[in-house]
Amino acid sequence: MKFRGVRGAITADDNTPEAILSATSQLLEAVITANGIEEDDVDSVIFTTSPDLTAAYPARAARDLGWRRTALLGCQEMDVINGINRCIRVLIHWNTPKGLDEIVHVYMRDALILRPDLYPDNKLVVEKQREEKS
Repeated sequence: MKFRGVRGAITADDNTPEAILSATSQLLEAVITANGIEEDDVDSVIFTTSPDLTAAYPARAARDLGWRRTALLGCQEMDVINGINRCIRVLIHWNTPKGLDEIVHVYMRDALILRPDLYPDNKLVVEKQREEKS
């Protein structure tokens, strides 16, 4: 097994605990499902938020999903000119036999512009998950 990182990002609708936790849950579920991640294989998770999100810690969404033993850390992104507002990012470090080309990084909503090189494949992953939930 190799130690790998998978990235993802999403934007929240508003600076409220509900909006932040809902967006973070959606992002985590998409990344976990797309990569087949299990908590036992996760070493740590780093969450970051844009400076305009202050109402809740995104890491709480991981706890709410049942990740109780994993090390979680929250940080604030740099306040970059023309940066994405209300953006939540995640970096999951986990042990996996997957090669780098097999890892699915997930960018959702307005955060799609962070990784245009992943589009449209990323969009297909997110749409497939939506269909499966319907």
